[in-house]
Amino acid sequence: MNRVLYQTYENELADIKKRNAHRHLKSILSRDGRFVTYEDKRLLNLSSNDYLGFASDRRMHQEFYRHFGSHDPIDSFGLGASSSRLLTGDHSLYTELESTLSGLYSENAAAVDHDHAGKQALVFSSGYHANTGILPALAGAGDLICSDELNHASIIDGIRLSRAEYIVYGHLDYDELVRSLTKKRGSFRNVVIATESVFSMDGDVADLKRLVGIKNNFNALLYVDEAHAVGVFGDAGLGICERDGVIADVDVIVATFGKALGSVGGYAVTAPILREYLINRVRPFIFSTALPPVIINWNLFTLREMKQCRTKREQLMRLSETFRAALAQAGCATGGQSQIVPVIFGDNDRSIQAAEALLKRGCLVFPIRPPSVPEGGARIRISLRADMEWDDLKEIPDIVRAFM
Repeated sequence: MNRVLYQTYENELADIKKRNAHRHLKSILSRDGRFVTYEDKRLLNLSSNDYLGFASDRRMHQEFYRHFGSHDPIDSFGLGASSSRLLTGDHSLYTELESTLSGLYSENAAAVDHDHAGKQALVFSSGYHANTGILPALAGAGDLICSDELNHASIIDGIRLSRAEYIVYGHLDYDELVRSLTKKRGSFRNVVIATESVFSMDGDVADLKRLVGIKNNFNALLYVDEAHAVGVFGDAGLGICERDGVIADVDVIVATFGKALGSVGGYAVTAPILREYLINRVRPFIFSTALPPVIINWNLFTLREMKQCRTKREQLMRLSETFRAALAQAGCATGGQSQIVPVIFGDNDRSIQAAEALLKRGCLVFPIRPPSVPEGGARIRISLRADMEWDDLKEIPDIVRAFM
């Protein structure tokens, strides 16, 4: 063992602990709807991305097992893929899942713009894989990527892996984006504008209609990560792109099965020619083992269920608005326009103390600290679910305001 090298890591860990930024794994013993058992306590789960409750819905699980048993793909495909999709990991369930996604997005796009209706889906092992693979495939040397400063780490890593130049514009500051493109567009072959639709740490929402206008004015590609929007926004649950009527205008939509859909895996929706291009150029797609057939089947099941959840989506938005207003009235620093509700304290200590106080009152929420958020932006992030009620949340504003 290289003790000098290991001492470097030990020193860095000591520094992380000194700054109250140390992380460790937290084992959940069981899940029951909106509650979890953690450290032998039954707690309201305010830290999950299970926005529609699919991952912990026993009725859905039982229905899926019955459905799965009557359409047993295990005999045909087994439990594991044991190969990438370009070798022997692809199968008819993948085709069915991608066809279902393509149909949903194309139908919605056609309702807005008949001339640009054709959309095709490509499934990835995760949303992180999609972002870190697609962006380097779309942009390289001689190209430019424009990124919102609060984009997810997977988008940032995708940009770093590309050989493209990049600019980071202020959060939701589209005037700054326009100024930068006005100065720089002529120096680059291709330009990609990358944004989340619902931002994971602040819960605020990108102005996709404005971004469509900017991308058209500057002959750019628009890349939108809908990870926290799919399942929650839009009549059919297809996200902010659906809600704002811009599915036909966005060049690449990336989303995940791992949040509101209660599963694992990611997907991209794009034009047919770009889908074919991505199959040939995206390294995480080419070199990753395919998802297990049972997961693909569950993804199909939850995707169909998602379409029927309009009432759940409406309930979730009403609850989010009520809760955010109560926090603001209590003097808490909050914001956003989604099911993600931040309470911003600024320093790590107060964020930890607030999370501990909530734990004592039966709520499981974790402090979010740099580097997950910018320095000075430490917070708790409260993730709401459609099956929560106001009675679950009403005491929280008074608890957390003591730490503001």
